[in-house]
Order: sequence, then structure tokens, then C-alpha cells
Amino acid sequence: MVIKEKNRCEIEEKFKWDLSCIYKNDSDFENDYSKIKKEIKEIQKYKGNILESSNTLYEFLNLYFNLDRKLEKLYMYAHLNHDSDTTNNEYQVLYGKVSNLYQEFGELTTFIVPELLKSDYETVLKYIEENSKLKEYQNYLKEVYRYSEHTLNENEELIISKLSKALSNPSETYEKLTDADMTLGVITDEEGNSIELTDRNYSKYISSKNREVRISAFKSMYDSYHNVINTIASTMSGEVDANDNIAKIKKYDSAIEMALYDDNVNVSVYNNLIETVSKHLDVLFKYYELRKNVLKLDELHLYDLYTDLIETNDKKYFFEDGKQLVLNALNVLGEDYIKNLNKAFDERWIDIYSSKGKRSGAYSSGGYDTNPYLLLNYQDRLNDVSTLAHELGHSMHSYYSRKNNTYQDSSYKIFVAEVASTVNELLLFKYMLKNSNEKEEKLNILNRLMELFRATIYRQTMFAEFEKIMYEANSNNEILTAEFLSNKYYELNKKYFGKSVVVDEDIKYEWARIPHFYYFFYVYKYATGLSAASYIVNNILEGKENAIENYLEFLSSGGKDYPIEELKIAGVDMNDPKVIESAINMFDDIINEFIEIYNS
Repeated sequence: MVIKEKNRCEIEEKFKWDLSCIYKNDSDFENDYSKIKKEIKEIQKYKGNILESSNTLYEFLNLYFNLDRKLEKLYMYAHLNHDSDTTNNEYQVLYGKVSNLYQEFGELTTFIVPELLKSDYETVLKYIEENSKLKEYQNYLKEVYRYSEHTLNENEELIISKLSKALSNPSETYEKLTDADMTLGVITDEEGNSIELTDRNYSKYISSKNREVRISAFKSMYDSYHNVINTIASTMSGEVDANDNIAKIKKYDSAIEMALYDDNVNVSVYNNLIETVSKHLDVLFKYYELRKNVLKLDELHLYDLYTDLIETNDKKYFFEDGKQLVLNALNVLGEDYIKNLNKAFDERWIDIYSSKGKRSGAYSSGGYDTNPYLLLNYQDRLNDVSTLAHELGHSMHSYYSRKNNTYQDSSYKIFVAEVASTVNELLLFKYMLKNSNEKEEKLNILNRLMELFRATIYRQTMFAEFEKIMYEANSNNEILTAEFLSNKYYELNKKYFGKSVVVDEDIKYEWARIPHFYYFFYVYKYATGLSAASYIVNNILEGKENAIENYLEFLSSGGKDYPIEELKIAGVDMNDPKVIESAINMFDDIINEFIEIYNS
């Protein structure tokens, strides 16, 4: 019997998010849409006179952010309904209409920054002193002027803007090649079937219990990338060169400085991550030795890194059970946090189960005037409990940020976005390990945690180091050929895998299948996020004075300061190696606990 996926209408209302808190119905949405479509044109009356007086500046900023806020509310209603059922034509239309309206608003407001930057910041500071109501927008104005030394004149900025499509061509070509044109060969699965290998099923076969299947998947994957390596080297070189030259044109010292500038993060934070992780590779090698011993292998190869160390735990975690586990685990964060967390369940912030047409995966979304909604596709696995905790972390961070800040100061930066979610995940697993009496469950959790730390702290840092190597080489006028990139990547793999693992030569082409290298110095944030979360969790569980209060204050800081400064509220200094070391020490403790339980 074929079990078909349920239609949206077949899911009970109590398991769906309640979007009537945004608009009671589509008719109310349409009424607001019509009003706002007219209202956004009012912004044009300020073109050419934003800085005419302190009152004019205030009136303009008040209008701009009120319009933006109204647009956000429209967008959230359309986007969340669309993701509930992507096959629903009505919500496809609503989503398209709002997206177009956002684009129109963007075009109507392109004059703002160039016009502000025609005057110096001293004029704005004088206006703020003159009109106290402008203090509400001080952070926004400060941020605009922070970019002044890296902002070109209007014509030059227009030229770069018109070249943006051409400058994005390397990443677009890479996507087309790897997503559409490339084939990854055919392998034989565990039952002797011929299987076409794809990016979507690669994880299944590289983690197979059958070593021959793993080897076949590994070699087929990298043979395929080797066949197009010169083309991908060309797109990668183009991407690096474009970013390097834009950085020079905009008067940054380097491309990495430009990439980190939005978060106001010093390059020292990036370097500290690489240097600290490099000093503690022994813990990673210890994990590889454990993996080799548990799998009973004479040699541990790169294709042996993804298969489970233990039999998968098939224990069911029904939603109510998962919910209670999360509530119990996060109870350590205090009464206020739990009171607000319960709103997610009581007020139906969560869309729980999968249905036909529903967007896959999971996320936390929402706006200043909506609940911080969660989309799940819950399937009663341990992974789903972890995802619930993770997304609730995002939602609670958003809840506290919006509750304690004005609209314009309520959005936190991506640099800290994964901290709260990872704190929740770590607290969940720590709680479950402490309270579980099942050896298999504990080993399953520890196995998952070891992979989290290996893949996030070490693997992402290796990626970050490779990205730095590429940009430094390009700045030194070295040519980023396929051979150069592949050899550098292979050397780096040998550093991060040491003598514990046979570093198969095929891995030298892995850099070519990592799309994140086109995201411009993004990957390091995964490692810094987990490091910060580990440090915070240690402080909380060790009962450090004011650890919980400081953490909640951090969650409440929104976007009113830069992420490095906000993390200091929670006691985290990202320039201090001990923050990175806290994650490495936690990884070491997890390895030791696995060994102890496995051998018991």
C-alpha cells in the first residue's frame, strides 16, 4: 500500500501556524496592499531635501521606516502562506505581488544614501542634538556614514551597480554547471542496482555501511569534478578577482576586510579562529582514531568519515514528547524564557507536519509586527527534536530582539544568528545525556554531537583557511589555476587530517564542489557561532554568576550594536582564543564520554 502525503486541508488546525494574527483573511491583506502601494510613492517628495532641517530629516526617516515596516508585514503574510502550500496559485500571486512591491520601494528609495552622504556626519550629529526625536534613528544614521569612506560618488556607484550582473557571472556559471550540466556518474548500491549519483543522494551512499559503495560514490564524485576542474577554476578565479578589485576600488585594505565590514568584525577575529583551531588539531586526530577503532579499520580513509559509528537509533520522538524534552532542557534558562517559549506552542507559532506542496526543511521567520513563526517537517526522529530546539532558539532571539528594540534596531546580524539556535541544541543534548538511561540513545546523541563539532569547528575553519589562501594568492598576483587551487587544497587536507587518516588524492578536487566559496568569506561564521554558543552553555551549566541574565540581555540587544560588542554582553570575546578553545574542549569531552559509554 502506498502511503500518500496529506494535503494541507487534511492537517488538523492545531498543528498549523496561526497566520490570522497578521491578517484575519486575504481581504484584509488586499486592503492593506492597496493602501501601501499608494503610500510608498510619498517617499519621493523628500528627494533632494532630506537634510533641509532636523525636522525634515526626522519626518523622512519616520515615513521611510514606517513604510518598510508595513511592507514587512505584507511580505510575512504572503511568504508564510506561500510556503505552507507552494502549489496554491492564490498564494503564488500574493507572494509575487509583494515581491514586486518591495522591488518598487527599493527603486523609489535609491536616492537616500547618496543624498545623505553629500553632507558630513557632523551635520547629522548637530541635527540629533537639536531634535531629540532623531536619537531613535541614530544607529541607522551612524551605519550609513560608517560606509562613507568606502562609498564612491554617485556616477561611480551607478557604474558598479550596472556591472553587478556581470560581476555575479562566475557564481551563476558555477551554479548552472554543477546544478544542471554536470553528471556524477553511475555507481552500484548495496543490492547491486545501478544508481545515478547526484548531489542529492551522495550523502546516502557516502555514509553507506558497505565500504565498497562508499568508495565508489567518493571516486565517482571527484572523478566528475576532475573532468571539469579547469572550468570551475576559471569561475573561482573570476569570483576572487572581482571581489578583490571591488575591494581596491572601494578603498578597503583587502577583500576579507570588505567582506567582514558589514558586521564590523575585525580581520583579527577571522585569524584568531584559524590560529586557535590549528593549535588544537590533536583533538580532531583523537576523534579520527576513535572512528577507525569503532569501525574496525586498518586504515581510515576520507570515504569512511560519514558512515555512522553505531546502528541508527530508530526510537520515535513524537511531537509532544519532543516538545517536553525541549521545555525541560531549556528550563535552565529561567522562568521568563520558558514563559515566552510556551507562547510558541500555545499561540500556534509552529507549522509542525509535512503536507503536499509545503516547503521542505525548517526555518524561523516572522517580522516586527508578527509572531516569530517556525516551519517544521516533523517526522518523529531525534533529528526533528533537535531541529525544534534549534528553530525555537532563532525564534526566541527574534522575540526578545523585537520586544526590546524599535523596528529599525530590532534585526540582529548574521554573525550572531546561529548562536541562540546552537545554545538550544547543546542544552537539549546535554539534558538528554544526563537524563537518559539508554546506552544506544546516548551513543546516538554523542555521535551526532561529535559530527557537529568536527564538521562545524574544524571543517568550516579549513574552508575559511582555504578561502584566505586563495585571496592572498590573488592579491600577490599568483594565477589561480586548477593545479594551484587543487594542490593548495590537498595540502590543507593533509594538515587537518594528519596521520590518522589516509588523505586520498581525489580529495584535492573537493574545493570545486563547495558552493560556499562563492559566498565571500561566510563559512567562518559557522565556526565562530558554535564556539560562542559552547562558551555560553558552559557558563550557564557551570552556574557562572549572571550567566543567564547576561545571555537574555544579549538576546534582547537586537541590532542596536555590532555583533562583537553584543556577544561581550554574554561574556564572549571573539578575539580571545579561549572562546574557540571552549568548543574544542567540549568536543574533547564528548569524545571521552562516547569512549566511556561505548566500552561499558
